Amino acid sequence: MTQLIKDPPFPHNYASEMLGLDRGRGVHVWDTEGNRYLDLGAGIAVNALGYGRRDLARIASRQMRRLIHVSNLYATRPAIDLASLLLSLLNQRMGQYAAIQFGNSGSEANEAALKYARLYARNTRGPGHHKILSLSNAFHGRTMGALSATPNKKYSDPFEPLVPGMAVCDFNDVQGLESTLNDEFAAVIVEVVQGEGGLRVMSAEFAAALNRLCREHDVILIADEIQTGLGRTGPLFAGELVGLKPDILTLSKPLAGGLPLSATVIPEKINDLLKPGDHGTTFGGGPVTCSVANHVVNTIADPRFLARSSERGQQLALLLDGIVTESREISERRGTG
Repeated sequence: MTQLIKDPPFPHNYASEMLGLDRGRGVHVWDTEGNRYLDLGAGIAVNALGYGRRDLARIASRQMRRLIHVSNLYATRPAIDLASLLLSLLNQRMGQYAAIQFGNSGSEANEAALKYARLYARNTRGPGHHKILSLSNAFHGRTMGALSATPNKKYSDPFEPLVPGMAVCDFNDVQGLESTLNDEFAAVIVEVVQGEGGLRVMSAEFAAALNRLCREHDVILIADEIQTGLGRTGPLFAGELVGLKPDILTLSKPLAGGLPLSATVIPEKINDLLKPGDHGTTFGGGPVTCSVANHVVNTIADPRFLARSSERGQQLALLLDGIVTESREISERRGTG
């Protein structure tokens, strides 16, 4: 019989009753009473390779015996290798990038992206070009800057006033984008597939408008691929589906197979403006997480892995379309991958 843990010693922003999990293997987890569950959420899009991976445990254990943590004043081979790998994969697919800022979470990655965009605008166009445009129903995180770019009052109202200079445009509204975006903006931050926003997929037409208008106004285009990146939608990056060409790209959730790690990927034109102290992290890009992430990314980037991801996505879409056709209550199927 399933036993819920009542009143765990966590803040009240979590549930008062929680299922206590003990172990996992593949796509299943077991609670403390030995009951098995199928985790359709993959740990909220984190466990891309599944639970209980012995290969990941071996890699982490080996690196922990060598070096667990160093100051960010020093470089480690796992971090260098991971940054080089991600840059190579991205430069083959999405654009031209020069450097990677590691962090610990998706919110951190988006905070860094917003800072870098404002830094670029201030250095190239001067003060007064600091506004950030996000899209309706977006979700970019819960830290203050990322929350301010998340136009959902359920999350933001209790914490107002938010970071100033934020604006919102409707998702997939090309005319709205054209009438809103101007040189007052430092950045536009977008998701190709909105998770919290209802699994809505960006149109190729809207992606093309984003590419064009951001170039025209010298506005930094940020692709939040925290949840969609690394094979989740079929290709390695969701931007490939619609031809999006972001200046900055953020990654996290599945990046280290369950360990906390994020990446903010930046181009040379931003990297050239940075100086020591402009941004930093204590734990981001540690040797243990980066060692595991190297293996995770290499595994996912294998063309056979991506082909199977696309195949499974198509099978799921057909299955769900059949359910929609036969149902009187379900109006549509959304999402991709």
